[in-house]
Amino acid sequence: MQKKLLVTLVCGLGMLPALQAQNNLTLQQALHAARSNNPFLKPAALDTSIAQSDVITAGLRPNPTLNNQTLQNASSKHFAPNTKFYEPENRQVWWQVTKQFNMSGQRKYRQEVATKNAAIAGKDYANTERDVLLDAGNKWLDVWYHSKNLQLLQEAKSNIDSLVQTQELRLKNQVISSNELTRTQLLSEQYQLQLKTSQQNFKNELQNLKLATGDANAGIDTTDALAYFAINQQVDSLIHLSFHQRPDLQSAQLSIDAAQSNIKLQHALSKPVPEMGVIYNPQNTVQYVGFYGTIDLPFFSRNQGEIKKSKITLQQSQQSFTALQQQVSTEVQTVYASWQVSKENVQHYENILQKATQVLTSVKYAYTRGGTTIIDFLDAQRTWFDTQKMYYDAVYEYRQNYLQLLHATGLITQL
Repeated sequence: MQKKLLVTLVCGLGMLPALQAQNNLTLQQALHAARSNNPFLKPAALDTSIAQSDVITAGLRPNPTLNNQTLQNASSKHFAPNTKFYEPENRQVWWQVTKQFNMSGQRKYRQEVATKNAAIAGKDYANTERDVLLDAGNKWLDVWYHSKNLQLLQEAKSNIDSLVQTQELRLKNQVISSNELTRTQLLSEQYQLQLKTSQQNFKNELQNLKLATGDANAGIDTTDALAYFAINQQVDSLIHLSFHQRPDLQSAQLSIDAAQSNIKLQHALSKPVPEMGVIYNPQNTVQYVGFYGTIDLPFFSRNQGEIKKSKITLQQSQQSFTALQQQVSTEVQTVYASWQVSKENVQHYENILQKATQVLTSVKYAYTRGGTTIIDFLDAQRTWFDTQKMYYDAVYEYRQNYLQLLHATGLITQL
């Protein structure tokens, strides 16, 4: 029985790491996680709900107003015959119920402005989401880049460590000098220091990815090829696409529509708002009823300032929209050019990398058989390492530019 219990306990403990296993995400999965769980995106979503609440407020009608005025005869010598202070013959009461009536479409235009502002808030949220997705994608790429650096350093150190062991045997057999062993050990120690830094950088970027995706167990799938959209269009087509896809441009266009509606609202607010109602007025037990009406006389204030401001706001929105179009056009052009260059660089580095690997293999083989010097080998090793690093730098830059191009065109929200 105790033996079975021990086996069960060991199995249960063995399952604990699996329960908290790292969730290796592709770039697309990381973006989906960020869209659902990013801690900064969640409060931004409430701005849309706040704007929609303004639509409800804009549709509300004015409440009626109840007014009471009571006048009491305070002089007993003027009381009605055979009456006392508290009796209705010595009191006048005024009851009035009134309500404002929007006669110039003010409620309609308020609703129109609020509805368009809510639409702007929705597009602003979509643009915030676009930026959050780019940030999450860059965090994913940072983890990928540092994982590749870590892998490269581990491979380089492993190669040098095996050579150090060989060098120790060769020194023991007096085939090489102690200086050659020392130089090999120094390179191994350099790789060890770089490896320690690289491990910490990898851990730091992994924590940033977890924050961006809202996933405490987030990792990356290093086999992800990132080819989600085949970008075959020319730059002019991509600029045209971005004009239709980007939510910030859509928000700017809606701002123009909202400003036009606001001009109508401000003109409507310049019109007087009548307030009308009924009056019930018992005076010393005599019943009176009447009508109440009041309206502003627009001799001085006709909302001139707000009307002027609304027209300037429209001009500002139109100019901002034009400037944003120019910015988007420039952004797409520059990112597209960088993407093209980085794509070509990756292809060139793939050829160079293959040559550097062949040279290192050849020089290492020759050195272990006494056909060349330690200087040649260390130079070949450094060239191979630097070429590998430059290759990963080029791939990292290419993927960054690809992601930036998706962000610039608005396609990143469709991943």
